[in-house]
Amino acid sequence: MDGREPASGPSVRVGVLGCGHVGAALIQLLTTEADAIARRSGVRLELARVAVRDLDKKRPGLGDALDGPGDPLRRLLTDDAVSVTTADDVDVVVELIGGIEPPRHLVLSALSAGKPVVTANKELVASVGAELFAAAAAAGVDLLYEAAVAGAIPLIRPLRESLAGERITRVMGIVNGTTNYILTRMSEAGAPYADALAEAQALGYAEADPTADVEGFDAAAKAAILATIAFGAQVVATDVYREGISGVTAADIAFAARLGYVVKLLAIAEAGPVGDGGDGSVAVRVHPAMVPVPHPLASVRDSFNAVFIEGAAVGELMLYGRGAGGLPTASAVLGDLIDAAHNLRVGGRGRTTTLEPAVLRPMAELCSQYYLHMDVVDRPGVLAAVATVFGAHDVSIRSMEQEGLGDQARLIFITHKAIEANVQSTLAELRHLGAVKRVGSLLRVIGQE
Repeated sequence: MDGREPASGPSVRVGVLGCGHVGAALIQLLTTEADAIARRSGVRLELARVAVRDLDKKRPGLGDALDGPGDPLRRLLTDDAVSVTTADDVDVVVELIGGIEPPRHLVLSALSAGKPVVTANKELVASVGAELFAAAAAAGVDLLYEAAVAGAIPLIRPLRESLAGERITRVMGIVNGTTNYILTRMSEAGAPYADALAEAQALGYAEADPTADVEGFDAAAKAAILATIAFGAQVVATDVYREGISGVTAADIAFAARLGYVVKLLAIAEAGPVGDGGDGSVAVRVHPAMVPVPHPLASVRDSFNAVFIEGAAVGELMLYGRGAGGLPTASAVLGDLIDAAHNLRVGGRGRTTTLEPAVLRPMAELCSQYYLHMDVVDRPGVLAAVATVFGAHDVSIRSMEQEGLGDQARLIFITHKAIEANVQSTLAELRHLGAVKRVGSLLRVIGQE
C-alpha cells in the first residue's frame, strides 16, 4: 500500500458481455484489484452486470467468485445481453463474446445508448469496423479495441496516437501465437508439422479445429485492423491475401536454416507513396516467409507475438510480448476500459478514427525474392529446361541446389526479386513440364538481396 486513497467521486459502472477466458480474467482484475486500479488510474471501476449464455454453468476461471448463489457477484449475471447494453446502471460496455453476430448488434445498441464500448473482438473490428467507428462518432463516445490484435502488447494506441503524425510505410509482424509455436517446434526440434500441431493442441495453444490459426484467418483479421489504423484506410479481412502454414514442410525449414533464415507466418501491410506518380495504394497479406536470422522478428519464439513498424521519420520500431491468453488480453482490455471511463467522466472521448476508401494493390504486383522447390526426373537437360521456363517469365535465379531422390532430383531455388504474377506464371508452366513431377512449397523471402 502506498498510503494514497482510492479515487473519489462516482464509480464508472461496467457491463461485460461474455465470461470466457478473457471475460473471467477481466472480472478477476476488476474485483480483486479495484482499489489498486483506482489509485493508479484515478478512476474507480465497478462491475455492474455480466451477460452469459448459461446462468448455471460453473466458471472455474473465477474460482468460487461466481459459483455461490449467495455471492453478490453471482447476482450480476444475466442471460439477456441486450439488457446490459441499455441498462441505466451500466456506463461502459465491454464486448468479449467473439464473432460478428450478435456482437455487432450489441455494440451498436450500446453505442446508440451513448455508452462507450471496449472490445477484444478482432473478427468484428476487421469485418464491420467502419460501421462501428461511424456509430461511435455519431454517438460521441469511444470505441476502443487494443486487445483485438496482439493481446497484451500495446499496439493500436501507439499507432493511433503516438505515431499519428508519422507516415508509416510498413507494418510487419507475427500476430498469431499458435502458428509461431508450431513453426518454432518445427525449427528447433525438427518436428513434423502434424506433431507440432498436436503438441500445440495439447498445451491449449491450438483449438481442436485449428483452421482459423493455421490457415491464416486469424492473422488476416489482425492484418486488416493494423492496415486500417496505420494507413487510415478502410481495409477489411476479405481484402487480405492469405496463406497458412499447413503446407510448410520440415524440409523447407531445414533448407531455410542452411541459408540463414527462419520461417515465420507474417502479417504484412504496406503503403505505397502518394504523389509523383504514386497512388498511395495499400497491400495487405498474410503468408509464411523466410526471415533472415539477424532480423528482430526471427528471434520471436513459441507463442509470443511481435510487430515491426517502419516509418518515414521514426525509422524502425518493434513491439513484443504475449499476444494471447486470458490475463494478458484482459490487461489490454482493462487499459482501454480505464481510458473510456476517464473520458466519460470528463465528458470527452479519445482520438476518432477517420477512414478513407482503400486503394488496394493486388498481390500479383508484389515484388519479392522467392524460395521454391520441385521434384524432377534426374536426367540430362532437365535443369536447362527448367531454367528456360524461369527466363521466359522474367524470373532470375539467384541460387540453386540439387538433392538426389533415387531416379528423381529435388531442385531448390532462391530467386532474385521478381514480380508475383511472373513467379506464379512460372510455376503454372513448370507444372505442365513433362520432367517436373511435383512443384512444392513457395515462400516469399524477407529482406534485401
